[in-house]
Amino acid sequence: QTDVVSFALLEPTADAFRNYFDTERSYRSPTEMLIDRADQLNLTVPEMTVLLGGLRALNTNYDGSAHGVFTDAPGTLNNDFFVTLMDMSIVWRKAAGAVGLYEGVERTSGNVKYTATPVDLVFGSNSELRAIAETYAYADATQRFADDFIAAWAKVMRADRFDL
Repeated sequence: QTDVVSFALLEPTADAFRNYFDTERSYRSPTEMLIDRADQLNLTVPEMTVLLGGLRALNTNYDGSAHGVFTDAPGTLNNDFFVTLMDMSIVWRKAAGAVGLYEGVERTSGNVKYTATPVDLVFGSNSELRAIAETYAYADATQRFADDFIAAWAKVMRADRFDL
């Protein structure tokens, strides 16, 4: 007895935090939809950055893909997303035959090591986001990264809790 047509309007068209983007129904680019979602969640730019990096490390993509999961230990909260993104031994190029997908190729061997979406790579190409990403890419930034991720996660989880 549910009106399917009217409820279809409530279906999300993009969620960059889960690496989801509906190319047919989305009205903006994936990176613009990331900003829109972060604004809806009332996140600051650093909170958005650390939350996305942590979710990629935790391997929470909606379809189980490895896009943006730049770690050898998926499912573990670590700063590998930022370390890999800043790694100069990896060159990013458009993937052949796939729209909106990029390959991270090792400079020395030429082997594809990672895949990424535009949302993942914006943290390396946008100057403001890159500056924040660099603070989490340092070897001694693991504790700060974990603390900031926990704070951003708690903020999102408590966003609709009016009793607190």
